Amino acid sequence: MKITKFEDLNCWKEARKLRKMVSKVFGKAVLRKNYTLCDQIKSAALSIMANIAEGFESGTSKENVAFLTYARRSCGELRSHLYAAIDDMLIKENDFDLIYSQAISTGKLITSFINYLRRYDAHKRSAKKRSSYLTI
Repeated sequence: MKITKFEDLNCWKEARKLRKMVSKVFGKAVLRKNYTLCDQIKSAALSIMANIAEGFESGTSKENVAFLTYARRSCGELRSHLYAAIDDMLIKENDFDLIYSQAISTGKLITSFINYLRRYDAHKRSAKKRSSYLTI
């Protein structure tokens, strides 16, 4: 399958699932208990999706990797905030486990995409060097 838009990326699809899960669990009832923490959690989940999209739209592998790195960082931020939410009894353990697991799997997909882009760039640089030797 050829990827022509960020919506085709598995890491973005999983980030979207993660954001939906967060939105459902950290809805209005939970927001009233601790607005600041819930807002941070929702923002981190949204940031993951947004950074994947922004990186893809950047047009270069180097910028894409930079934005994917931000997305991966947001996965870590989200996981850390989840601990605060469970410690403050804002969410149930089952919800924690589901969201945490989704954040881990999303982060792994992002890391895989970063590694793919880095290998692709290295391969391009290597091919360019080889072709420059042939023109001498």
